[in-house]
Formats: sequence, C-alpha cells, structure tokens
Amino acid sequence: MRTQTAHRPVTILLTALAPVSWGTTYAVTTEFLPPDRPLFTGMMRALPAGLVLLALARVLPRGVWWGKAAVLGALNIGAFFPLLFLSAYRLPGGMAAVVGSVGPLIVVGLSAGLLGQRPTARSVLTGLVAAFGVSLVVLKAAGALDLVGVLAALAATASMSLGTVLTKRWGRPDGVGPLALTAWQLTAGGLLIAPLALLVEGAPPALDGPAVGGYLYLALANTAVAYWLWFRGIGRLTATQVTFLGPLSPLTAAVVGWAALGQTLTPLQLTGMALAFGATVAGQLGVRPPARPAFGPAERDPRGTTDLASATLRR
Repeated sequence: MRTQTAHRPVTILLTALAPVSWGTTYAVTTEFLPPDRPLFTGMMRALPAGLVLLALARVLPRGVWWGKAAVLGALNIGAFFPLLFLSAYRLPGGMAAVVGSVGPLIVVGLSAGLLGQRPTARSVLTGLVAAFGVSLVVLKAAGALDLVGVLAALAATASMSLGTVLTKRWGRPDGVGPLALTAWQLTAGGLLIAPLALLVEGAPPALDGPAVGGYLYLALANTAVAYWLWFRGIGRLTATQVTFLGPLSPLTAAVVGWAALGQTLTPLQLTGMALAFGATVAGQLGVRPPARPAFGPAERDPRGTTDLASATLRR
C-alpha cells in the first residue's frame, strides 16, 4: 500500500499526458489534415493504432471478452469519435468542449449506480468548478445552438463516461495487460467507424506529405500511446481521479492555439484556466487508491466475482 501511494503521483502525471496529447488534436486537424473528413480522421486515428498495439501485444480476447471488448471499443472509440466530431462541426466555438467538461459529473453519477461509490459534495463541487473554468476558456461569443450538435456532444460525453466506468467494473482478464486491452478497444472502434466513413464520406481523400505526417502523429502518439496511458491509469487510479484529468485537453488546446496559431488569451480565459486546473488538481487529492493492482487473480473473491471495493473506478 505504501509503495502504491508513493507511485501514485507518477501514475497521475503519466495518465495526464493522454488528455494533454488530445488537446493537440484540433491544431493538427485544422493545420495538416483534409477538411470535412471527421469519420475518416476518426478511423485513421483508431484502426492503425489498434492494429499496431495488437501486433505488439499478440493477445486476442477470449470467451466473453470478445463481447466486452466490442462494447468498450464502441463506447470509448467507435461511438465517441464520430459523435465528438459531429458536435464540434455543428456547435458554436467551444460549446462541444463545455458540454464535454461535465464528464466528471456523469462519471460520479454512474459510479454510484454501477460501482456502489457514493458521490461526495466535494466531487460534485469540483466537477462544477472544472466545467465553469473550461467554459471561460473555450466558450466563444455566441451563435445559435444546434439541437443535433448539443445531443451529439451529450451523447459523446455519456458514451466515454460509461466506457470509463465499465472499464473499471470489468477490469481485465487474468494475465492481460493494459496494452492488449487498449489494442482490442481501438481495433474494435476503428472497425466500427470504417464502414460508416466509407458510406457517409465516400472514398478516402488524396493525402499530401503534411497530411500523412498528421495522421501518423494522431495514430501513434495521440491515440496508441495516449490511450495506452489512459487505460493504464484506469487500472491504477480511481475513475474519478482519471476523469478529472479530462479538462487538461481543452486547456492544452487553448495553450497550443496561443503558442502555435497566434490566438490570444484574455484575462477571463486565464482565470478559467486557473479554475479548471485547480479543479483538476483537487480531483486528485484526498482519494484512497486501490489497495492492490488492477483486477489480477488476487482480486477475485472466493465466489469468483470481482472485488470492486478494493479496485474502485479507474478512469
């Protein structure tokens, strides 16, 4: 227990690299990739990354895990990517990110029902502060809200939140590490997106050098490595801790926009960044870490069920 507590800051920092990497997605997409190809971009992020990790892990699901991997892949990747892009295209500046910032509150609620974790006033307040801070950073002046866009943003947030909690609840099969679990989900999600991209957007576009480089970055660093760190974090932290790292993504996007794209940061945005970052830090404090590694053989009780009390939320 003492060793796990000592290693927890390192685990938090490594897991935080995932949303930081995701915060660069908008800049890479707008600067290097073909326009108006959100489904193709989602497929190019997920499927190559999943196949590379699958080749490295060399482990396939067995038994019931074929179905579980498909469900998790759909929730975390296959449904999440298209819904996220759809909401970003249809909503005025930053609104999709604001809707997405309520993810920690959804995870807190789902954890109560699926993992038996009672929500605390502190976690709810921290989630509200995080959402308010993100809204100050990314919310632009106005435009009419599109109902389809709002519903897509809510569905994307709910999809990944449910995927987070189910990943924690189901854990991993004995002897299977986070690399294989990540590979299964990315591959399943990419295979789900591929026919949809072909049906909706047609044949793949012609790619120039910058586009190839952009897709390589998204597939390898932004997806393969980032999601491996994310699912590894779910296995070692609570879901509340991991989901409160999510606001780092829009904060990173704002910083990249300022540093690389010449965008400005107003005093109001800087105030929002301070609030959201403070809520992210607060979400990591005062949380009791799991007493044992994630869902290994030692975590099975005599009846063969998962010990959820000692291996609580991990995303």
